[in-house]
Amino acid sequence: MSGPSWAKAPDFAGQPGRIDAVRAQTAVDKQNYLDSGMQPVQCRTCATNVLVRKNSFKHTSVQWTAEPERTCPVFRDAAAQGNGAPRPDSCAQLQASINRAVVEGLIEVRDRDGS
Repeated sequence: MSGPSWAKAPDFAGQPGRIDAVRAQTAVDKQNYLDSGMQPVQCRTCATNVLVRKNSFKHTSVQWTAEPERTCPVFRDAAAQGNGAPRPDSCAQLQASINRAVVEGLIEVRDRDGS
């Protein structure tokens, strides 16, 4: 018996209806996961602007509206350290601003019961 093998995802060549359906669903998924429900938040420390969606209290999606190194001191300082310096995963001050926006009711939490 041979082990598992890698298989390429189907390209649906010769099935134009299927290709159109996949493209349509991809557009719906992009809207749902990347664009829908994003709300602006400004960092209360450095005034960096981002777009935020809270799917639950534990899950936050953040889209930067500019390169983080240009607007956020935490990311700028990490970048200034030069090659090999790890890029931060987030900024505590920005996260605190997002949390504050949730408390103030400025950001909707989609699934308030979810984790």
